[in-house]
Amino acid sequence: MTRRPATAVTPVDLGAATNRELATRIGHSWVEMRRGASATALRDWLFGTMDDPIDYAQMDVLDLLARRTHWRMSDLADALRVDPSTATRAVHRLVNAGLAERRPSNDDGRVVHVVITPAGQAAHDVVRRRREQLMAYLLGAFDPLERQQMATFFERWVVTIDAFVADLPD
Repeated sequence: MTRRPATAVTPVDLGAATNRELATRIGHSWVEMRRGASATALRDWLFGTMDDPIDYAQMDVLDLLARRTHWRMSDLADALRVDPSTATRAVHRLVNAGLAERRPSNDDGRVVHVVITPAGQAAHDVVRRRREQLMAYLLGAFDPLERQQMATFFERWVVTIDAFVADLPD
């Protein structure tokens, strides 16, 4: 189910210089967050200093596995918002690294559950603590009101992207 923005979305006229400048600034910031020079160093700090470094996709799966005792593959793919084959590949890498395992369901032998292993939980805990350190630092650059606004804006940003994608033609 796609979440919808709380209010109607009216696309902004990017022909207006001020709107185009803001869109460009936001777009450049978005790109820098995804792939800027500091993004590599940050990724290495968050994930790369372990014996067997993990990547963002694997961490997304570990985040979900750490929240529940077990996941069906289809539910995991839905929660990750990816195709089941993509989720299967990510889980396969985690299983090979000893961070997750597949187990048959106690209720239905045809169903396979994915669970986090103790090693996976330990790796998740390391990254969680590093993320907390990063967030504490980042949020320190903003006053309390700005932090509230930023959380609201990011949440609305995600919902609006989801709505845009849901409205794309097949």
